[in-house]
Amino acid sequence: MEPVKAKRRYDSSRRRAQAEVTRGDILDAARRRFERDGYAATSVDAIATEAGVALKTVYVAFGTKSGLLRALWNHLLRDGRDDTPVAQQAWYRELLEEPDAERRLRLAFQTSRAVKLRIAGVLEVIRGAAQVDAEVAALWSRIQTEFHANQRVIVESLDRGDALAPGLAVDAAADILWTINHPNVWQLLVGERGWTPDRWERWSADLACAQLLGHPAPPSA
Repeated sequence: MEPVKAKRRYDSSRRRAQAEVTRGDILDAARRRFERDGYAATSVDAIATEAGVALKTVYVAFGTKSGLLRALWNHLLRDGRDDTPVAQQAWYRELLEEPDAERRLRLAFQTSRAVKLRIAGVLEVIRGAAQVDAEVAALWSRIQTEFHANQRVIVESLDRGDALAPGLAVDAAADILWTINHPNVWQLLVGERGWTPDRWERWSADLACAQLLGHPAPPSA
């Protein structure tokens, strides 16, 4: 009697790793297509072809084109740690734990610069697509809400340390920080006017320290 062959053990970890590689390939292809051709002109089929996968694979992984754009946004915003919201990222917690108020604000703009370098192109895609796609419009609205909330947490940490300028309320300070740090300002100065990221970071941090902490007005940019 021939010996019974043992069943091959199912390697789930290897399969998950392969799925992550495929997901990354699709997201990379989507980023290239969306940034080059725009949201409306980019088809899911074109993304699948560029990623070298079947069309069905994209739909199974992301559901819809807007779902793919949303996943791409989260991937870039969270620097590949897709399941970890910004508020739970290590760099954000370290920022809030910085004891010196000015250093905390300057660190906020240092990290914000790195984030904006990753997200700027895709954020412009989202902004444009929000005008014609209801699901992307909801994503754009969520981005604004979450960004303001994250800026407010920074302001609240300054308020707890009695670091806010005299007479400056938390609500007003949160709006000011949100405005200075908003991607629209980055797009205007870096994207339209040709400022370097270094110049944007320095000017933004100086302005935030002046407005929120009451430091002397920053020099000319």
